[in-house]
Amino acid sequence: MRRGEFDAVYRAGKRRSNSLFTVFLRANELPNSRFGFSIKKALGGAVVRNRIRRRVREIVRCHRLEIPAGWDIVIHPKSNVAKTEFAALTAEFLRLMPRA
Repeated sequence: MRRGEFDAVYRAGKRRSNSLFTVFLRANELPNSRFGFSIKKALGGAVVRNRIRRRVREIVRCHRLEIPAGWDIVIHPKSNVAKTEFAALTAEFLRLMPRA
């Protein structure tokens, strides 16, 4: 996704959050869902931020078929994502995803 598409999701989309993630959702009329990741520098150094990014990308990769098509989704992980158990991360992430 490009910068303008991120901005459109922030402006016109819905926001859902829990203790681990804030997720912005917007319908996109495409045959698939698109994902964007925004990891703030406040979460830590490059090593920590890259670890968070890898963990969230892996969740999306493994559960792509469970997430309905036709959405632009921007994911903002929170600080405790780096240390939370992977199974708990997955459950909390999928709880925020739109339903088919």
